[in-house]
Amino acid sequence: MIVTLTPNPAVDVTYRIGTHLPGDTNRVLEVQRRPGGKGVNVTRVLAALEVPARAVLPLGGDAGRWLGGALDVPFDAVPISGENRTTVTVTGDGHPTVYAEPGPELSEAEWAAFARRLAEGLAGAKLLVVSGSLPRGAAPDLVADWVRIAHHAGVRTLVDASGPALLAAARAGAVVKPNHAELLAATSAADETSGVATLLRLGAQLVVVSRGADGIAAYTPCGVLTVPAVPGVHGNPTGAGDAATAGLAAALATGRPLLEALRTAAALGAAAVLRPVAGEVDIPAYQRFLNGATA
Repeated sequence: MIVTLTPNPAVDVTYRIGTHLPGDTNRVLEVQRRPGGKGVNVTRVLAALEVPARAVLPLGGDAGRWLGGALDVPFDAVPISGENRTTVTVTGDGHPTVYAEPGPELSEAEWAAFARRLAEGLAGAKLLVVSGSLPRGAAPDLVADWVRIAHHAGVRTLVDASGPALLAAARAGAVVKPNHAELLAATSAADETSGVATLLRLGAQLVVVSRGADGIAAYTPCGVLTVPAVPGVHGNPTGAGDAATAGLAAALATGRPLLEALRTAAALGAAAVLRPVAGEVDIPAYQRFLNGATA
């Protein structure tokens, strides 16, 4: 069992248009609405891989009620007084544009209830995945608290976060998975090597860096392993990082070698690009990519 934690879930709306024209009227050709948030997307990909997973997330307001009714994966909800957010992704003939609301502000009592629900849900788990942004007003050290709760339960933690939350996860001893830009922004480093060194020095167990078209790399105190991206893949990249996180999580939870974990993450990330919305992967393509095929 893998437990995923989504501190800032959302109603994900995807608009498919022709050409995106800022400042002009854009006619929407197709609309898709589904439960989202990075941890929710990770849970969905794990379910597609038939890996047992359960999501923990705060739900509130009309959006929260809709999310609770629409979620198609096992989940534990923590009721909150605020309204869950909406994100809008516009896809067309260029790179997708994402509009992400900040999310509701949770009280100290609501965060305490969230931590209790997480602790209860970790019984029997192999891995905790903390993925995505924190909602408005949330302290980055909450991430460190969740890592410590998992550590107390004997559960390893993988964190896909950015900014101060990424640094807090590293200090708490998590496995961290930033993308290249997030790594440089959080550490104020001039290059990837320096940024990774900062996270390892803070206490990260392992640093996995998503490099987009340049593949994925895993850094340990003993060295670095790299896997190239699958060439020739075109589509919607908004869910690629979440799919890669799911692949890395599945491999870590079952104790597979690190190089195999990176290959799984790279293949799943590429397979996600072929799907129109985040949280989905093209499973036949994933299996081909895992066996060395190109797009």
